[in-house]
Amino acid sequence: MRSDRAAALSSRLSILARLQLGMEALYRVETRLQIDVFTIDAATRAAIHRARAPREQLLISQDGGELGLGLFLDAEVLSNLENNDPSTRLDDRNFADFCLAVEGVSHFIYVALRAADERAVSQLELELQAEVDKFACCVLLAGAATDLHRRLYGEVHFAHDLDADERSRYRAANNQARRYAGVLERRYVRTERTEDLLAELRRFYRMDLPDKLGHIARLD
Repeated sequence: MRSDRAAALSSRLSILARLQLGMEALYRVETRLQIDVFTIDAATRAAIHRARAPREQLLISQDGGELGLGLFLDAEVLSNLENNDPSTRLDDRNFADFCLAVEGVSHFIYVALRAADERAVSQLELELQAEVDKFACCVLLAGAATDLHRRLYGEVHFAHDLDADERSRYRAANNQARRYAGVLERRYVRTERTEDLLAELRRFYRMDLPDKLGHIARLD
């Protein structure tokens, strides 16, 4: 009966709220923030006058000691995920949008946790963790998929309006996550060692960027 009530409650949450709860449970962290409060629509983002307007974007502002966050996700992405629930089936209808939503939620949680601990976070660290989170969420949601690694890290197209530094950063994050996910797939996913996979993911999550990069290099 309790599980039925929990399922009913979960079904009433937004897709982003469910992703937040799942990701925080995965990593055993807690932001104590409700992500829906921080989501913004296209009009709100346009009023901020940012140079780029991708389909997913975490906007960060700082005024003294106060950190402001605003998470934008394209309305069509959210609508598609509500209509094609990835927790029921993850397939071609919702895969790309699911990964986009995971990226946004990953950014939100990671920045919020680092801010709470008064720890700085680089953009490369943020992007690397998001790329790993996509792999973790897809595996834990849908199980081992023969083409998952290729779809996440092989079929990548970078936005045309990225500058050279941004493109280099995204390429580096993708490459490092590809190497790490390959190890996770070989060691834990194919052998169905789920508990060991979770333990590894949680250790990695708590490392800073130099340690993450060194860890990947040693494992690869």
